[in-house]
Amino acid sequence: MARSQLLSVAAVLFLFSSALGTPTPNFEVEGRVYCDTCRAGFETSATTYIKGSTVRLECKDRATHQLTYSIEGVTDATGTYRLPVSDDRQHEICEVVVVSSPEAGCGKAMLGRERARVLLTHNNGIVSNTRYANALAFLKDEPLPRCAELLKLYKEKEE
Repeated sequence: MARSQLLSVAAVLFLFSSALGTPTPNFEVEGRVYCDTCRAGFETSATTYIKGSTVRLECKDRATHQLTYSIEGVTDATGTYRLPVSDDRQHEICEVVVVSSPEAGCGKAMLGRERARVLLTHNNGIVSNTRYANALAFLKDEPLPRCAELLKLYKEKEE
């Protein structure tokens, strides 16, 4: 019986020491890419989400601004991307940026919506490994015909 207890203790110690040697936590950055079909500067009920848009996560050293990590991804049918990230990036500035849109007539990145900053560290009180980035956008070359009426509704809600 002493031998089985010794083996049990050894197994627990092995598991504990293995856990200490595991790599740092992984993260997943998630966000969406849309076409601003009304050129409103924000998402509306006429907004469409872009399938096949390419985005890139870039992390740079806070002090030197040297690129330390980069990964690209493509949006799914709902305009959603998910980018895996290994390692805690507490001392880096990380942003998701739009790279390209496959949608004809909606290929110009919207100023102010072309990038979104994300914090990739566990030293911030967030328990989840998923980090959500603000939506990124491209501008429609010409607003949809129904947009004038739609934007009037948004204006009425403000008043």
